[in-house]
Amino acid sequence: MQSRMATLEDVAREAGVSQQTVSRVLNKPDVVSERTRDKVILAMQALHYVPNRSAQLLAGKSAPLIGLITASLTLHAPSQIAAAIKNHAGAHQLEVAIAMPEVADYVSLQARLNEFRAQNIRGAIINLPLEANIAEKLASENTDICCLFLDISPETDVSCVRFDHLDGCGACIRHLWEMGHREFGLLAGPESSVSARMRLNSWRETLHRHGVSNAVTVFGDWSAASGWHNAFKLLHQYPKISAIVVANDQMALGVLSALAQLNRSGSRAVSVTGYDDTADSLYFQPPLTTVAQDFNKLGKRAVELLMKQMTDPQIRIRELLPTRLVIRQSTWPITGQTGNEQAQLITELKTLVEKL
Repeated sequence: MQSRMATLEDVAREAGVSQQTVSRVLNKPDVVSERTRDKVILAMQALHYVPNRSAQLLAGKSAPLIGLITASLTLHAPSQIAAAIKNHAGAHQLEVAIAMPEVADYVSLQARLNEFRAQNIRGAIINLPLEANIAEKLASENTDICCLFLDISPETDVSCVRFDHLDGCGACIRHLWEMGHREFGLLAGPESSVSARMRLNSWRETLHRHGVSNAVTVFGDWSAASGWHNAFKLLHQYPKISAIVVANDQMALGVLSALAQLNRSGSRAVSVTGYDDTADSLYFQPPLTTVAQDFNKLGKRAVELLMKQMTDPQIRIRELLPTRLVIRQSTWPITGQTGNEQAQLITELKTLVEKL
């Protein structure tokens, strides 16, 4: 005879709290203290608690679900990865429940996992740049849900499949170095982003190997607008820059637009590299040299590895996917710049900065 499923009342009794508190942990965890929240989560795990709405789903004939917690789908990379995950999950008769928390902190992510638990979801792909301590805490405190992470630092002790940022970033720097560039500007993503910091550290590490320590760094927010503004900032701080290395293609588009406005062509041209190889980057003006990441392959492997992990929750999965440099017309060999041209550039920059 099948044992009775645990109820909200059972969880409350196990945790030593009220049923209302258990309900808050499931629906509004940010209003509950961390200590109480942890007690309730442990009680749910111990009792294998499945809320009533989950039982209703189980009684129906809908396809089994996996979860995806992702950054905003208005950004290119997350949207492409989500599409690939849904496509490959569908090939395995799996539906995908998508959550997009406004902030990537522990409380918000735990709330999303609680929502997945309520739908009887036992596997989740997490495509957010997370600090190691947050990812490790989520994995260790939700052992009933297999969590596979896509955007974490190499030292994080969780199951993951991710791209090799060091290889892609190093390829950008080596390509520019071979073309004679020695004066670099680095346009990184937000300082709060783990993936942005990994790319920046990889650029700096490769530059250091070549004896370069004076590269100027600014930080954007992944948007084309921030690329445009930061291009002026970089050139104003360091007019000798001959190459700008950018953390994603959308910001690189803004950089190219700013350079066009400054009429930086001929001997005054600045090389630009991006990251992601978005579908549009081929049609930028000029077409963008960038690092390609196979988002379709990432989505496919994420689904396959999560299914494997759900079959054997004890295994630890760690897989690194390659990147490749796609060379187009936004990078070219360095040419000399006369003193008059440098003086003209400084004057143009001062005029534009005053207008910003």
